Amino acid sequence: MKYYIKMVRPYMVWSVLMIVIPMLLIAAYSVTTGGNTLVNIQFTLENFAKFAEPIYVQVFAKSLRIGLITVGICLVLGYTLAYNICRFEERIQSSLILLVTIPMWINTLLRTYAWISILSDNGIINTFLQALGLEPVTMMYTNFAVIIGMVSDFLPFMVIPIHTSLSKIDKSLIEAAQDLGATPFQTFTKVIFKLSIPGVLNGVIVTFLLSISTFVIPKLLGGGQYTLIGNLIENQFISVGNWNFGSALSLILTAVILVAITLMRRLDQEDKEEEL
Repeated sequence: MKYYIKMVRPYMVWSVLMIVIPMLLIAAYSVTTGGNTLVNIQFTLENFAKFAEPIYVQVFAKSLRIGLITVGICLVLGYTLAYNICRFEERIQSSLILLVTIPMWINTLLRTYAWISILSDNGIINTFLQALGLEPVTMMYTNFAVIIGMVSDFLPFMVIPIHTSLSKIDKSLIEAAQDLGATPFQTFTKVIFKLSIPGVLNGVIVTFLLSISTFVIPKLLGGGQYTLIGNLIENQFISVGNWNFGSALSLILTAVILVAITLMRRLDQEDKEEEL
């Protein structure tokens, strides 16, 4: 037992320094006033009350909408991709998963700039359209550009957990369903999809978390006027210098994410209970 405690101790120290202490500081800033020095502070809940102002509610609602759209697209594309990868031999599956994860090795900023060169007015797509004699299309600084950037960045986080769940399914269960007369659609909905729900939920949770908290992609592909909750928090800390309100926004975002995770886990638990 002492050996395991010694092994875990460095991780516990790291967690306290990098997770617990910063979270405590954010919680302290969120219920105080006085700037970023914590000197001559006063306790208040005005930072949370300020979030109820229409402009911030609109930003939060827009962030949720964009996040849900991104999750929906990633789920459809990610499940289709993971399902087709699982149809290959294990050796080939490893290579295909590697191809999916390779973009994650590149910095997010570089990947986003690559999309700028593709979607801009003088980018690759519009250059190709002009070569065909068609009118150029404005894609930058729109919901379309932001969603495309998010989907391309976060798709691997949907594919990998779904592929893991699909690869663990006992093939004899699928064969049994087919032997009992189930159609391909029934086999997929009643056996394959149900057994892959844990991977789907993990992918949805991670993708949703990243989608509503990101700020680099909306800032570059959406332009300076395109603000999501992640951009709002960044502005409060970097540009405005209002750490108190920024901390309150961070806690609100954390609460929303925790509620979403709880609901997803509860749905998964209810599905398991129904199966039993």
